[in-house]
Amino acid sequence: MNKITDLKGGFTLHNGVKMPYFGLGVFQSKDGEEVINSVKWALEAGYRHIDTASVYGNEEGVGTGIRESRVPREEIFLVSKVWNTEQGYDETMKAFENSLKRLNTDYLDLYLVHWPVRGKYKETWKALETLYKENRVRAIGVSNFLRHHLEDLLEDASIIPMVNQMEFHPYLVQQELLDYCNAKGIQYEAWSPLMQGRIFDLEIINNMAQRYNKSIANIVLRWDLQKGVVTIPKSVKKERIVSNANVFDFELSDKDMDILNNLDKKKRFGPHPRAFDFPPFITKIWNYYQRRRS
Repeated sequence: MNKITDLKGGFTLHNGVKMPYFGLGVFQSKDGEEVINSVKWALEAGYRHIDTASVYGNEEGVGTGIRESRVPREEIFLVSKVWNTEQGYDETMKAFENSLKRLNTDYLDLYLVHWPVRGKYKETWKALETLYKENRVRAIGVSNFLRHHLEDLLEDASIIPMVNQMEFHPYLVQQELLDYCNAKGIQYEAWSPLMQGRIFDLEIINNMAQRYNKSIANIVLRWDLQKGVVTIPKSVKKERIVSNANVFDFELSDKDMDILNNLDKKKRFGPHPRAFDFPPFITKIWNYYQRRRS
């Protein structure tokens, strides 16, 4: 089992950069006071990893929350992602600059290709390689890339992705993909680790939580970490942000790890990377935030 020390601990990426293994995700956190407070509460609680994206429309608020927290920028692992309509070499370079402006920072700790857009993601990756070589970003990676996407990317890439951020929870383990990433030195990261709230309906995990005197979220997030997976639960409530991180004073037994592993149903609560092609609801989100920015 990986040694899990404390909230500021992390896994070391294949380029030597330390990535905090526990962070705050801000998908669907409203720009302005909601996301500003979420970021400030997380940093106040000891979090040092904040994950946002261009399409989330809240990079400005994330940047404000970081500044108002008074935690030194160099202590924070800040992540953003290039959106589908921004992909391609030149478009990605521009998108990166726009993200930096909105976040009010001059570098990112990790920049990700948000989805494997067919015919675009290789050129997008070349742009990320350029940004990395220019020291504009400390690490680069991908999100929602299945094995065949990674194999295709690696045929032409000069740099192996440091991270692959995937939907990951007890109903969607994808152990073969996790094993492949581990073999390649690609750090696995979980989005939607709590199954968009459905995790709280599982009696088997509730029973486990009672035995450990922990919350259901604590059990699942601890499972993530013991599997060597970075996890970024989202919340806009102070008490939940603090509670989610209460995972460093216990360990799940091998038996309980196996129980959670065996809940796998290959069930997704988000889009499938193989079929993802800019769904209408995402288009609406993107257009809405573009109007707000203009």
